[in-house]
Amino acid sequence: MGAVSQFYELTVELIRILSSAEERDGKISKVQSLLDQRESLIKEIAPPYTSDEVEIGQKLIQLNARLMQLLQTEKTLIQKDIKDLQTKKESNTKYVNPYQNLSTDGMFYDKRN
Repeated sequence: MGAVSQFYELTVELIRILSSAEERDGKISKVQSLLDQRESLIKEIAPPYTSDEVEIGQKLIQLNARLMQLLQTEKTLIQKDIKDLQTKKESNTKYVNPYQNLSTDGMFYDKRN
């Protein structure tokens, strides 16, 4: 099996994993592992290409666009969850100690004794 066809199989597997409703932590570790494998295969891919490899390459261009879209979606979801978690943490802190971050803006200090 050539490097191009292995690259194609890894790309298909990545798309399948990202499209599944799997637990996020497990999904992320699998995706990271497959991306590392793809990176090492990219270095092995070199011309001249056979007609089969050219055909697989055309399919890979389309699959790669889909993969990038899925990775961006996953990244956006993770960023949203992090932001929500930070908001919850901040809200909880304000609830526990509501006078912690009082603004002293507009306060007048009289220095005369």
